[in-house]
Amino acid sequence: MKITVISVGKIKEKFYTDAINEYVKRLSKFCKFSEEVIQDERADENFSAAEIEQVKIKEGIKILSKIPKNSYIIALDVKGTLLSSEDLAQKINQLGIEGTSDITFIIGGSNGLSGEVLSAAHFKLSFSKMTFPHQLFKVILTEQIYRAFKINSGEAYHK
Repeated sequence: MKITVISVGKIKEKFYTDAINEYVKRLSKFCKFSEEVIQDERADENFSAAEIEQVKIKEGIKILSKIPKNSYIIALDVKGTLLSSEDLAQKINQLGIEGTSDITFIIGGSNGLSGEVLSAAHFKLSFSKMTFPHQLFKVILTEQIYRAFKINSGEAYHK
């Protein structure tokens, strides 16, 4: 299986990149994992709602251009479906059973995802109603993908 994570904004903090790299290394046993980082658009705190929407649209165009063809798209969205770790593992497993060999997870920037990206998604996933920094969230997502593969392989990591 191929897993791609597309995210907006480069991670500058070494401790985040170290954690992500550790899970990516662990994932190599289970899948082909790749990352695409989209440069975030400038968005001042005093931008109007219309200007913020334009930022999301510009980022969305870049995101959509990076999604592999025929990939199952999971957009991370606070309004999405809440799943437990076991449920996420089951979803990934079921997709594989149904013949899906390519899954793309999308993490938006600080302003969220554009309507176009959300419309393109096959599934919208929420980890929480809380807001997380997208750098930290990339660590959490990568760990949860790893955890899902461990659950599906019957290994005891997730206990």
